[in-house]
Amino acid sequence: MNSRERILAAVKQNQPPLSMLPDITMFGVVESDIAAKYSEIFTGIGGHVIPISQLGEITDILPQHFDTTKRIVTTLAELGDTAELISEDSDPHSFDDVEVAIIKARLAVAENGAVWLTEDMMGQRIIPYICQHLAVVVSEGSLVATMHDAYVKIASEDYGFGGFIGGPSKTADIEQALVLGAHGPLSMTIFLIKA
Repeated sequence: MNSRERILAAVKQNQPPLSMLPDITMFGVVESDIAAKYSEIFTGIGGHVIPISQLGEITDILPQHFDTTKRIVTTLAELGDTAELISEDSDPHSFDDVEVAIIKARLAVAENGAVWLTEDMMGQRIIPYICQHLAVVVSEGSLVATMHDAYVKIASEDYGFGGFIGGPSKTADIEQALVLGAHGPLSMTIFLIKA
C-alpha cells in the first residue's frame, strides 16, 4: 500500500457519524402567483421574461429581440427550422461564434430567478456560458418557490453535470459599477410557457 492509499484509507475509516438533516419546513413559501413572482425577480436581476403559449411563437419573437443574421443554436427539435440543432457529437470549440442559444430548463426558482440546467438539456456544457445571448424555455408548471424546493426536486434526478444560472452574466467588482455580460452571456431571456 503506497502513501496515497494509506491516506485515503485513513480518511475513509475516520468519517464522522451521519446526522439528520435540519428541519427546513419553516422556510416553506407559498406563492399565490408564482409566475408573476418569478417574472418580477428575474427582471430585477437584469433578465427579460417573454410569456408565450407555445414553442412555435419563439420563431416570430426572435427577430424582434436578436440579430437573426448571426448563428442561433437550440436543443429543441421544434425550433429546428429557426435555429441550428446542437449535436452532442460536435466539437465544443465549434460554438465560439454563437449569438443566441435556445435551451429548455428543468425548473426555475421564483425566489432568485435561477434556472436549473443539466447537461442533457444543454446539448453541450459550454452552450449556456459561451453564447452572446441565452434564451431559456421555462414551463410555468416547472416553477418552484424557493431553492429548498428546487433541491428537493433535483435530489432524486440522475444527472452528470448541472448548474443554476440566474440571469445574464454580471459583475460589480470595478468601482461598484454593474457590468452585464462580464464573463458570459450579455443577456438572458426566459420564454415562459403559460400553463
